[in-house]
Amino acid sequence: MVNEHVLTVSLEEFGLSKYEAQAYVSLIAKGTISASELAYYSEIPRTKIYPTLLKLENKKLVIISKSKPIMCTAIAPEDAFDGIIHEQINKVNAMNSLVSNLKKASEESRKTRGSEEKRYFHLSANNVLSQLQTMIEGSKSSIKIMADQWGFGLLAECKEQLVSVSRRNLDVKILIPPSQICSESYRVIPDGIEIRASDITQNCLIFDQTEILMISNDNGKGAIFSSTDILGFNQEKIFTNIWKNAIKTKALADMTKMEAHEIYKIIKTVNEAGLTHFLNASMTSKKSEPDMVKLLEKNGIILKTKTLDDIIEITDAIMQITCSGHVNFEANTKNITVESKLNSGHSLPWVSILDGCLQKQGYSTRTAYQSNSNKGEKVHIKITKN
Repeated sequence: MVNEHVLTVSLEEFGLSKYEAQAYVSLIAKGTISASELAYYSEIPRTKIYPTLLKLENKKLVIISKSKPIMCTAIAPEDAFDGIIHEQINKVNAMNSLVSNLKKASEESRKTRGSEEKRYFHLSANNVLSQLQTMIEGSKSSIKIMADQWGFGLLAECKEQLVSVSRRNLDVKILIPPSQICSESYRVIPDGIEIRASDITQNCLIFDQTEILMISNDNGKGAIFSSTDILGFNQEKIFTNIWKNAIKTKALADMTKMEAHEIYKIIKTVNEAGLTHFLNASMTSKKSEPDMVKLLEKNGIILKTKTLDDIIEITDAIMQITCSGHVNFEANTKNITVESKLNSGHSLPWVSILDGCLQKQGYSTRTAYQSNSNKGEKVHIKITKN
């Protein structure tokens, strides 16, 4: 049975007084009764029952007879409160309209002051993966990703979504730290998605230049920034600058992790210290060419134990990464050709390393350099065993 006390309290929220609510609930429960009976059942003092009934009559909630004893009947709830309900609905609609207008005025005020509010959304650690998968799947043109070891592991769990966007030929680029080259996560990423390595310390994913997902590597929580034209443009610019100088990894994909990291270290060492080494060697040595192999040895990279095939394979991978080139070795003629699609001596540091390794293995070498402005450059090395 419905609790009459609860009904009474609820009616008070509709604007009825306590006595009015008690009287109406009692009339609903008892039907048509006399005023004195109503006073008894509703527990309203007899001196208060007639004023209470008159108020209910004015509110069109009861009907009072003109005869004596005075009889009273409650108007059916669906009829009695229809007007009140519509009045409340109109008040809520008016309040919503007021709030909307106030919000619009606030936004226009910020715009005139040269500022505009943008919002971001927090993600709990438990929801980051599903949100990441949704954002990858929903991308329309491009995805640019910077991921540290933790973030790259999370990305590896999105293989199905990455395969889907790869089939749609979206522009997908991933920047990872060197430690992740040829890792388990690396091998999960589908073919066709380009991966480069650089010193990455954050997890920032840019979707279609307008949505950004940032993920904390401390607690796994995330934040989404939507329709952020300025932030999206700046983050994409940062990504592009890092990408331009990052090391390509495609040529390392079929190697072991140890082999890939060794080649990465060779490239990084020469790029960072090769010029300084070259200048120092030129000033302190009478040799026409610096010994680049010594530079590598100073940095813990030992190539003298490598076989000729190993050296050719390492140099070929380096040429693919740095010059979009190749190294070809003809075993019959003992000729090595180092090709580069880039001019201006881009291949020469790697030729110097290759030549130094050959000489340390007891080979005599003769080199010939040729350049073509349209086709790049070639270096021919003729080797003979001493």
